[in-house]
Amino acid sequence: MKHKLILIYAWLIRTCFFFVPDFPFTMRVRGFFYGLVMKKCGKDFQVTNNALLKGVQNFEIGSNVFIGNNTVIMGSGNLIIEDEVMIAPGTVIVIGNHTSSNKSFRYGKINKGEVKIGKGSWVGGNCTIAIGAELPSNSILGANSFLNKKFSEPDSLYAGVPSKFIKKI
Repeated sequence: MKHKLILIYAWLIRTCFFFVPDFPFTMRVRGFFYGLVMKKCGKDFQVTNNALLKGVQNFEIGSNVFIGNNTVIMGSGNLIIEDEVMIAPGTVIVIGNHTSSNKSFRYGKINKGEVKIGKGSWVGGNCTIAIGAELPSNSILGANSFLNKKFSEPDSLYAGVPSKFIKKI
């Protein structure tokens, strides 16, 4: 029941603030209200008006985090975004996964996992981040990339489908 109430609460925040322009102050207000039901939320969490956040009760967000336009974050697993992270427009973060049951993914059990984005990282536009992924601190995930595994080398550029180490930055 709690999950459904939080889902309605997140929808209410998105609906009430949808037509409010994306100024830093209004994005912080959105972030504040989302943060009230999160596991952890730091200061200066900014969310744009058309970002879609579902499962916020499982989020741990650091300070000075920005979520860009048309970003979709959903699933029933845990999301950890450390301090000073920027997520560019069009990014999809999925922290859950379906399994097959009776030759159908429709009614299969949901597989919960975790996604972690390290401090000071930048997720480029139109990226997809899947369950079990980890982007190390001060790293860049190149635009249009698919991150589906854990990387451990900080200060690096990762890109591609699926993502791979490109170079140190």
